[in-house]
Amino acid sequence: MALGDLVRPPERGSEREVLQGVLDFARGAVVRKASGLTEQQARTAAVPPSALTPAGIVKHLTGVERFWFSIDFADLDVPHPWPEDDRHGAFALEPGETIDGLIAAYRQECAASDAAVARYALDEVARAPGTDFALRFAYAHLIEETGRHAGHLDLLREVLDGVTGP
Repeated sequence: MALGDLVRPPERGSEREVLQGVLDFARGAVVRKASGLTEQQARTAAVPPSALTPAGIVKHLTGVERFWFSIDFADLDVPHPWPEDDRHGAFALEPGETIDGLIAAYRQECAASDAAVARYALDEVARAPGTDFALRFAYAHLIEETGRHAGHLDLLREVLDGVTGP
C-alpha cells in the first residue's frame, strides 16, 4: 500500500495493527488532500485569520513524525526537524520548497518513523533523555495530531478548489 491510498483500518486485529492502520489512514488522507494542488494553492492561507497553508501543514507533520518516533521515542541521531527559534512549529516554508517535494519528504519520514519503532512493543518507554511515555501514547498522539491536521487540509482544499471527500 502506498501512502496516499485510503485503506480502511482493520476493525479486528491486534492493538498494534489497529493503531498502525488508523495512523496510516490519517497519513493517507494528508497525502490525498495535499496532492494535486498548484504551488500557489499549496502556499495559500485560505481561511483567514489562520496562517495555515496546505504545504505548511505537510511540512509540520513531517517534523512531527520525526520528533515523536525517531527522536523522542527511538532516540535516533537524526537532525531536529525545526529551527531553534521555532522548536515545535515549522509551518513556514523556505524558498524552493514545493508541495510535491514536501509530500515526498512526508512519505519518506512516515516510512522512517515506522522503521524506527518497528522492533518495540507498545508498552516500551521512550529512550530519549527526559522522556517518559510509552510507544502506545506516541501512536495515539500521532493519530490525533495527523487527524486534526487532515481536517484542516479538508477545509483548506475545499476553499481552494472545491475538492471534497476522502
